[in-house]
Amino acid sequence: MEPGRDAVAECDAPPAEGAALRRLVNGFGQFRHQHFEVDEELFSRLLEGQHPEVMVIACSDSRTDPAIICGARPGDLFVVRNVAALVPPPAADGRPHGTASAIEFGVKALGVRHIVVLGHSFCAGVRCLLEHDHGTRPFDYVSDWVEVAREVREEMNGLVTDAERVLVARRAEQAALLTSLRHLAAYPFIAERVAAGRLSLHGWYFHFGWGVLQAALGPRGPFRQLDPDGPLHPAIGSAEALGRAA
Repeated sequence: MEPGRDAVAECDAPPAEGAALRRLVNGFGQFRHQHFEVDEELFSRLLEGQHPEVMVIACSDSRTDPAIICGARPGDLFVVRNVAALVPPPAADGRPHGTASAIEFGVKALGVRHIVVLGHSFCAGVRCLLEHDHGTRPFDYVSDWVEVAREVREEMNGLVTDAERVLVARRAEQAALLTSLRHLAAYPFIAERVAAGRLSLHGWYFHFGWGVLQAALGPRGPFRQLDPDGPLHPAIGSAEALGRAA
């Protein structure tokens, strides 16, 4: 056998069964060592209940975990995740609404002060939305769900060319985020708190190809890169009123 052949074969071999789960178990051990056993005061407070100031509505994509992206600690974020980080418009139809119920709990029960809709680049959910009327429907539930933002497809259809397809995909991801922001602002219990200066709505877009985080300056954009040392203006709501209420 040629020298080094065993090493090459070992690299090409499929991962051992259960290796992915084993990494998670080992990761929990690291969490206990680095956090739980180090910051007993924090976890003692968390035993009494959760009091996050920030809710994040994020995509289920495995590459865009908001706690990891933002370096959050346990208890910092109340997180809602679904395909494409979409927020449906209010609907009083007596049917179960998972995303809306989580938003309601975060606002009414936990009293969050900020809601961040966190979109991201290369979003398969938004791609599914754009392709919905083009003869492809690979999913049943996903295809129905992304119709929450069908206005984005209608807006983008006139822009799509082979030369611009990648650019339009990025624009569609940001447009879907802004659509969710506007839907969010339409919930009466949110609109009431925004008007009173007790709640602000933010639209953040994570481009993990570039490693940058952008923020919407208003409910219809545009987006600008976030500066950690600069002002953090909400897309909807009054930063000044929130400062006075703090």
